[in-house]
Amino acid sequence: MTAPLGPRVGLLSEPGPVRPRNEDRCGTAVCGEATTLVAVADGVSGYEAADVASAMAVDVTLGAFAEQDAAASLEVRLARAVQHANISIYDKAMIVPELRGMATTLTALAIRGDRLAAAHVGDSRLYLVRGGRALQLTKDHRAGRNALTRCVGRELIVPVDRITRPVAPGDVFVLCTDGVHNVVPNEALVVAARAPEPAEACRALVDAALARGADDNVTVAVVRIAGEPAPDDVAPRGLGQRLLGLVGRAR
Repeated sequence: MTAPLGPRVGLLSEPGPVRPRNEDRCGTAVCGEATTLVAVADGVSGYEAADVASAMAVDVTLGAFAEQDAAASLEVRLARAVQHANISIYDKAMIVPELRGMATTLTALAIRGDRLAAAHVGDSRLYLVRGGRALQLTKDHRAGRNALTRCVGRELIVPVDRITRPVAPGDVFVLCTDGVHNVVPNEALVVAARAPEPAEACRALVDAALARGADDNVTVAVVRIAGEPAPDDVAPRGLGQRLLGLVGRAR
């Protein structure tokens, strides 16, 4: 059996300068069998309960995963947990009039040992940073700039994109809402991922999004797999200054 690679997780969510409240939510948990869970959600704006939907999506997904049979695969358990969150949000919106229409994006991952499973609905994103490159692992479910074609809680059943892949020592996974990826270039993700601690990478990316003029809530989760990264992924000096330089060039 492969020994766990010991992922470390950082989370950061801020309302940003435009939105009156934070409708994003992020969370993490560790299950008994040494499985690390991370989830990011962005409530669909235009409804008073967008923040309720995103909070439920993250909390219910993390809880529902832990309650399932540990013998099932990571992929199956995570997809079931997302469906459970979808039904929970849908049912609550049907019962409580002021919550009617609430919905959210949801991107979640589970890591155990050297395996990763991810489940995705909406336009938040999951990236893999490896070898000096940022690879987007998820596909945006939207038409145009803001129209979501798929979200959690809007319908009784939602199609969930599933991703499975091996992880390698030094891999960094970045989950973020569109308040970040709409304004921060991929090169900035690579630079931030070189930070020695995930919390530092999160802070750098949120600051970069705010400096770039983010007009939405900004939320980032960074997951670093233990081990030596490739030489190109070693943290440079002056991480914050270099990120701001990249953001400035992207304007």
